[in-house]
Amino acid sequence: MTSSLIKRLAIIAALTVVFSGPAAAQSIDLSGILPQAGGTATGRIVQLVGLLTVLSIAPGLLVMVTSFTRFSIAFSFLRSGIGLQTAPANIILISLSLFMTFYVMGPTFDRSWQTGLRPMMDNKLTEAEAFPKIVQPFRDFMLAQVRDKDLKLFNDLAKDSMKATDRDTIDLRILVPAFMISEIRRGFEIGFLIVLPFLVIDVIVTTVIMSMGMMMLSPTVISLPMKVLFFVLVDGWNMLVGNLIRSYT
Repeated sequence: MTSSLIKRLAIIAALTVVFSGPAAAQSIDLSGILPQAGGTATGRIVQLVGLLTVLSIAPGLLVMVTSFTRFSIAFSFLRSGIGLQTAPANIILISLSLFMTFYVMGPTFDRSWQTGLRPMMDNKLTEAEAFPKIVQPFRDFMLAQVRDKDLKLFNDLAKDSMKATDRDTIDLRILVPAFMISEIRRGFEIGFLIVLPFLVIDVIVTTVIMSMGMMMLSPTVISLPMKVLFFVLVDGWNMLVGNLIRSYT
């Protein structure tokens, strides 16, 4: 038993020595992992890190440079105005806001894809050449929606190196926060118009209940179904969604 075990170990050791030569001669080529672009390997690694960073903040970019902010604020005011706490659920409102954003931003996404992103993926443009073409459609969209007052505010507060005299060449670090402030303001304006009729219903129901002396009856018990009925009868979802989309045309 001992001699046979020794023979097996010797055979295994011999095979290891024979096959270890070609294996050791081979080296791991990492060039296929990195993108075939100009510059050193360190530069390409930095590009990959930058790409992963952009992908990690993609939800934030969606909120910052699209119509998502206005839609989500309007739907939040709607649910608060009706008095419903969990209906529709958050996932439904967020999904509706998201797909309405894709609907409104469709031409902008198409322009960005056709003029910048697709040529870059086809190696017709470098990253430095494609970036302005990718960003330009979003810049045009934000410039069409931003208020001059908000744009002037951030431009005046910026350092001299960031300030711009031409509206079309203004820095994104000025344009993006100004656009977000404008969208939040318009979202609150639309929210006020949404809440106002529901507030009138609450006041009427409360006045009637108090005049009838029913102090122990909560006005919400009567006003909530009346507000839901009112919103359904006027086809509120069609009206609200249609007007929100038209606000960008």
